[in-house]
Amino acid sequence: MVKGTGHAAFSGIAIGRAYVYRKQQNELPISCGDPAIEQNKFNEAVKTAHQQLQALFEKTKEELGEEQAMILDVQMMMLDDLDYLESVEQMIQDGSSAAQAAQDSGDTFSTAFAAMDDAYMKARAVDLKDVSQRIVQILCGNQQGTIIEEPGILVAEDLTPSETVQLPKDKILAFVTRQGSANSHTAILARIMNIPSLVQTDIQLNDELDGKLMIVDGFNGTYYLEPDEDTLEQMQQKEKEAAKERVQLEAFRGKPSITRTGHKIKLFANIGNPEDAQAVLEGDAEGIGLMRSEFLYLGRTSFPTEQELFDAYHSVVEKMDGRQVVIRTLDIGADKKVDYFGLQPEENPALGYRGIRICLEQDEIFRPQMRAIYRAAAYGNVCVMFPMITSVWEVRQIKAFCAKIQEELKAEGLPCGNAQLGIMIETPAAALISDQLAEEVDFFSVGTNDLTQYTLAVDRQNAQLDKFYDPHHPALLRLLKIIAANAHKAGIWAGICGELGADTTLTEDFIRMGFDELSVSPGRILELRKKVCESEATPNERISVCNHR
Repeated sequence: MVKGTGHAAFSGIAIGRAYVYRKQQNELPISCGDPAIEQNKFNEAVKTAHQQLQALFEKTKEELGEEQAMILDVQMMMLDDLDYLESVEQMIQDGSSAAQAAQDSGDTFSTAFAAMDDAYMKARAVDLKDVSQRIVQILCGNQQGTIIEEPGILVAEDLTPSETVQLPKDKILAFVTRQGSANSHTAILARIMNIPSLVQTDIQLNDELDGKLMIVDGFNGTYYLEPDEDTLEQMQQKEKEAAKERVQLEAFRGKPSITRTGHKIKLFANIGNPEDAQAVLEGDAEGIGLMRSEFLYLGRTSFPTEQELFDAYHSVVEKMDGRQVVIRTLDIGADKKVDYFGLQPEENPALGYRGIRICLEQDEIFRPQMRAIYRAAAYGNVCVMFPMITSVWEVRQIKAFCAKIQEELKAEGLPCGNAQLGIMIETPAAALISDQLAEEVDFFSVGTNDLTQYTLAVDRQNAQLDKFYDPHHPALLRLLKIIAANAHKAGIWAGICGELGADTTLTEDFIRMGFDELSVSPGRILELRKKVCESEATPNERISVCNHR
């Protein structure tokens, strides 16, 4: 038996045969000697690649939703990148074959992108490599991948976005990769599919691995190859227990989220696009605590219109049928870049021009979004919150802007609803002046991902700093306690919409601090409700935040 480790990107137990994902090895053809012919071969291959990616886009959109399909839209745009195309053309003129020029140009640009400091640009290196490899495969007349005959565990060095979306999802029990990250497309897909996933593992890829019995333990980040009988029996039992727990959680479906001491906690869900609203209902969430507007802007080549934004917001509000929907205005910037915004490169993008800072300075971006939100508010229970707040003057400027938008809509005779106005507390500055901010708004929602990053001075996109990124740090817990206390002192409600909200080891602490709402991924609602219903914690109990781990 071989036991190995990795980083768990999604929990669960999987037992099955290993399938090694193999990329087709190409023997690159030499140039025919006529650059014009080679250039024509390349141009035709680009057209074919466009067609393949468009077909994949439609397939992925249907199976997984538009958000997941957008990565392919980005790749289609890369096929039109002038720098890449001109590089290939020059190499062909210098005597390279179309395939050689496509591969060498792809390697050059991918390496350059990977060396950049910006996290978004680093991620594009994989896309560029993927696109150029697709063209090479077309020029060589080969296909890449592996055949999965029966459900098993897919093992790979890494998986590119287009490789991932082409996989036979009904035959994959788990993902195991040597590279990758918890934020990779493969890890995201694993979470959507609810299957275990390990990345950054120490597994050795070879032909002998194919077909071996394998166990993936996504709970503690381990895998077993050719497990002995005792290990197999233990893991089978663990798998049964996990399945039993999932069934038991169904007992909490439809049950009020009330502690044993009679305290009510609102359990809401986070979504990224309108299609996710169905998962909110299936997960039995009481509403939406975070709708990320930026996904309506990503994967496009131009700004969405007011009508497009309204249609998206309205569809969610209508789907929720009276349940509360908290819409966050767009949080573009930092690791979420959009070319058509025309943002300048920044050395410290997480500290730069992002979120509300863009909206307050660019009326043409903020106005259609707020008009769409107020129009949608006429059809349901809508709240709106603003990201990256650091000062009281920002909130006052936002409120004045919103009042003007409402006046405009009413003057035009368009439907216009009322919406609670709240702010994200995700900077230490906002946390420390939360007593002043609470006097200006209707609610707080804490973005723990960024609040942790800024409090600890740890870039959450930097894998080298994983051990320093401590969401249980006493400094963060002290800030959370201050935020909840100041909210209640002003008579407003406070929630948590960051990843920490789903950490059941802290649920009772959040209740004691006085948080009224927790918003998590739809699939975590029942688990969290069970924790709340079994809790005897009371708000504002004495809580130590000095050495909480």
